[in-house]
Amino acid sequence: MTLTLPGFDLDRFIRETLDEDLGVGLEGGGRDVTSESVIPAKARFSGVMDSRDAVVVAGLPLAEAFFRQLDPDVEIEALVSDGDSVTPGTDLMRMVGNARALLTAERSALNIVQHLSGIATLTRDYVAAMRVGSATCTLLDTRKTLPGLRALEKYAVRMGGGENHRMGLWDAAMIKDNHVAVAGSVGAAVERAAAAGVKPIICEVDRLDQIEPALEAGAHHLLLDNMDPATLTQAVAMIGERARTEASGGINLDTIADKAASGVDYCSVGRLTQSAPAADIGLDFTPL
Repeated sequence: MTLTLPGFDLDRFIRETLDEDLGVGLEGGGRDVTSESVIPAKARFSGVMDSRDAVVVAGLPLAEAFFRQLDPDVEIEALVSDGDSVTPGTDLMRMVGNARALLTAERSALNIVQHLSGIATLTRDYVAAMRVGSATCTLLDTRKTLPGLRALEKYAVRMGGGENHRMGLWDAAMIKDNHVAVAGSVGAAVERAAAAGVKPIICEVDRLDQIEPALEAGAHHLLLDNMDPATLTQAVAMIGERARTEASGGINLDTIADKAASGVDYCSVGRLTQSAPAADIGLDFTPL
């Protein structure tokens, strides 16, 4: 299994994560004192990673990379793929290798699979709830990601059936209330972005009277912030085909269907990456 993501250095991530756990560079660090003192150097383990809940799997290639970093000869068999929905008790991965290496890498491997699978699973739940209101609305994530993990967390959203909003500050302009406050108005802020040649231009509006000025100034995508379903429906009718429409704010599993039913193109949910609970995934070893 391999995982290649634009802008993400897998080798560096694996190395730095393990170095942090091992205390590389710290006094007395650079070793797993428990495994070294308890486990014979040549001991071997077989292991099984399994899911204790119904989840959408994400992060297995990363787990494999952690184990291979410490034991290049480890034998690994992936039993499912990222993006698969599995039932409780499903085995995800089997491995055979050096016992010390597998134990040292265990926590890092589990942490990332639990975290990313949690995001993918929550994303699936939001997609399912959204589809009750609209078969065409698309679920988006946001920039509310943990520092250093954005590429991975947004990957997990895709594994759960969502799509990514902008990846950062560089790939689209998003004009929000603070930008408007400095520029003086929605129209003035959008005009400045358009004059700079930025595309696409996303503009947040929280009132219906801001829609026309934003469109006339050249916005390509309107983020309709904290509007109730009735107001969203009215906003979508006003905008028509002139721009893409996105409902944002106040969206949870109970409200997303009604928001999507307004006719918006997108619903964006920060919680997908900001506070998804970790999936219950474990790893059990057996001495050989």
